[in-house]
Amino acid sequence: MMNQDVFSAELPPALDSLPNGWTAVRLKHVAHVRYGLGQPPREMEGGLPLIRATNIKRGRITREGLLFVDPADIPTGRDAVLREGEIVVVRSGAYTGDSAIVPSEFVGSITGYDMVVRPLAIEPRFLAYLLLSAPILNDQIDLCRLRAAQPHLNAHELGNIILPHPSIVQQHTIADFLDEKTAAIDALIAKKERLIELIEEKRQATITRAVTKGLDPDVPMKDSGIEWLGEVPAHWEVAPLGYMVRVLGGGTPSKQREDFWGGPIPWVSPKDMKRDIIDDAEDSITVQALQSTNIPIVQPPAVLMVVRGMILAHTVPIALTATPLTVNQDMKALLPIPGLLAGFLALYLQAVNPTLLVYVEEAGHGTKRLPSELWQKLTLAVPPIDEQQRIAEQVDQANRRSQHIVQKITEQVTRLHEYRQTLISAAVTGQLDLTTRTTRARKSATEPTPASPQEVPV
Repeated sequence: MMNQDVFSAELPPALDSLPNGWTAVRLKHVAHVRYGLGQPPREMEGGLPLIRATNIKRGRITREGLLFVDPADIPTGRDAVLREGEIVVVRSGAYTGDSAIVPSEFVGSITGYDMVVRPLAIEPRFLAYLLLSAPILNDQIDLCRLRAAQPHLNAHELGNIILPHPSIVQQHTIADFLDEKTAAIDALIAKKERLIELIEEKRQATITRAVTKGLDPDVPMKDSGIEWLGEVPAHWEVAPLGYMVRVLGGGTPSKQREDFWGGPIPWVSPKDMKRDIIDDAEDSITVQALQSTNIPIVQPPAVLMVVRGMILAHTVPIALTATPLTVNQDMKALLPIPGLLAGFLALYLQAVNPTLLVYVEEAGHGTKRLPSELWQKLTLAVPPIDEQQRIAEQVDQANRRSQHIVQKITEQVTRLHEYRQTLISAAVTGQLDLTTRTTRARKSATEPTPASPQEVPV
C-alpha cells in the first residue's frame, strides 16, 4: 500500500495497491510532453506523412486517410519530427486520449494538432501500454477530456496523469510479455475480421447473381445489350430505371420555425441511411411544416437513395421504407410502377452499386452528387412479379443466415478486444506475476537509457 499524500488527487483504485517495490509517478516526471504543429503544412504528394487523430487506432498508427505535406512549410524552430518510441496522443475531438507509439516506419513523420510524449525515465513500450490501460485511459484521461464542453486534453493535464512505475527490468519484462500476447490476439482478431469480409463478399455475390441472373441456372438467357450487365434471363424485361419508377424529391423546412420540427413525421437525411429498412429518423417534422412547404409524403413501400453529400467511396446508400416519411434535398424516393416490387428494386440497386458509383461526380466544395439524368438511365432487368418475390425471399433468408454468423463473429471480436484491454491493464499494474519471465536486454540508440524518476510531492 502506498502513501497517497504525495498526490493532489486520489489515486485510482487500481494504483492503490501496487506490488512491493513499485512506485507511482506523474507522467511529467518520466517523460516530456510537447504539442504538435497547430497549423498543418501544405499538402504535397510525396511529402512527409502527417499523423492526425484519424490515424490513431488504440496503439497503432494506420495509413488509412494518411496525408502528406511539404517539409519546407514546417515552421522553423518547431520540434515537429517524430522519433521512434515517441507516443502520439490525440488532443481533442471524438478520439481524445487515444494514443499510439511511433514505429520505425513512421520515423520522420510529423503530427499536427495532437500531442507527442517523449519517454525519458521510462521504457517507451511500457509507457505506451500504460496510456492504453483502463487505470490510465478510463480512470484518469477520460475524466480530464470530459471537463470541457467538447472533449479536450492539454499537456498540463496529461503531464499530471499518475502512472505505476516498476523497475526498468520489470518494465522491459512487461513490455515484452504484452508485445507477444497482444500480437497473438491481434492476429486472431485480424483473421476474424477477414472472415467477416469474406462472408460479406459472398453475401453480395449471392444478391448480385440472384437479381441479375435469377434463381434457375438452366433458364434460357439473352443479351441485355449492356456490357456491364451481360446476359439476363430471356423472359425478363429490360428498361431504363427512369421508366420503371416515379421519383420524389425532398427539402428542408425553415429551421427558424420551431413549430415545424419535432412532429410525428420522420424526416430522413443521409445520416439516417445506415440501415436496409428505414422506419424512423433522427429528425421529424410536423403536419404544419408539410402544409407550409412542398415537401411530399413518401408512402411505403418505396426505395430511398442518397444523391448528394454522404456518398461513400464504395457505395451509394440505398434503403427500403417501412413507414410514411419525408426526405431532405439530398435524397430521392423511388416509387415503383405496378409490376415492380420495391423490395426487388432495393436489392437490384444494392447489387449494381458499382455502376451507380460510376455516375457520381464532384460538385462544389468537393461534395459528391449523383445526377438524376444519369442514374435514371441505369438499365433495370425485371423478372415477372412472382419471380421477384421468390428472389427477394431467398435473398432475405441468405441475408439472415449471413447476419447471424457475422453477429457471432463480431461478438467474438468484441470479447477479444476486451480481453486485450484487461490483459494490458493487469500487466502494467502488477496484477500478473511475470517474475519468472526472461527479459530481453535491449539497448538502442533511438531509446535513451532510463534514469530514476523523481517522485516529488505535487
